[in-house]
Amino acid sequence: MSGNGVVDGTIVALDRVEAKVETFDWGFARERADEIAAHWAAISAGKPAMFNGRVMLQHRAAIEDGVFHAGYFEADYAAFLAWRDFGLPPPAIRNGFAMAALRAADGAFLLGRMGDHTANPGKVYFAAGTPDREDVRPDGTLDLAGSVTRELCEETGLTLDEIAVDERWTAVIVPGRVAFMRPVAIGLSAEAAREMMLARIARQDEPELSDIVIVRNLADCAAYDMPPFMMPYLTHIYGRD
Repeated sequence: MSGNGVVDGTIVALDRVEAKVETFDWGFARERADEIAAHWAAISAGKPAMFNGRVMLQHRAAIEDGVFHAGYFEADYAAFLAWRDFGLPPPAIRNGFAMAALRAADGAFLLGRMGDHTANPGKVYFAAGTPDREDVRPDGTLDLAGSVTRELCEETGLTLDEIAVDERWTAVIVPGRVAFMRPVAIGLSAEAAREMMLARIARQDEPELSDIVIVRNLADCAAYDMPPFMMPYLTHIYGRD
């Protein structure tokens, strides 16, 4: 693949993702600070676990020869949520995050249902998180591969020796978001893996997930509230299998 822009509604197989944090003046956050603060107050009311930390958002992106090149900048989580909920006002930025496409030994996928106290209550998707300062290496590059395993282990209680992480990436590009999917395998049946993860989640002080959902085919997806990048990916995988 030669040099390309990043087009909404596409799925792209990637050899790797090269991302770095850069200086960027995000006018939305600066010019609409009062609206952002009011929006945060409204959505975080009664949810003390919601934390307005700093996250990394994508302001430029290009794909060249199987490599996704991206520039990220640092912003308040509150500003990101306001931008998302206000309808993605320009200039164009994206939430470019890594996801662990966790698959059991019997071929079923394992997704998490977000708890009611989170910013995405009830949504069902693979373990993931908007990149933050923990994902920034000393040289300023963004460790999206590390984000895959960190988020998966934090949310589900799995450990690195219980999973096998593929080197491949698949980018699912939708308005305002790029989901960098990385296949992760666990050597248990879906039911056994779900029971193990639920037992570990139950011991967490402030679990993000309220349930683990098993998806064996596209028909299973209809029962769940999934964000727009999930169905294109699952359709792509089941169409290839």
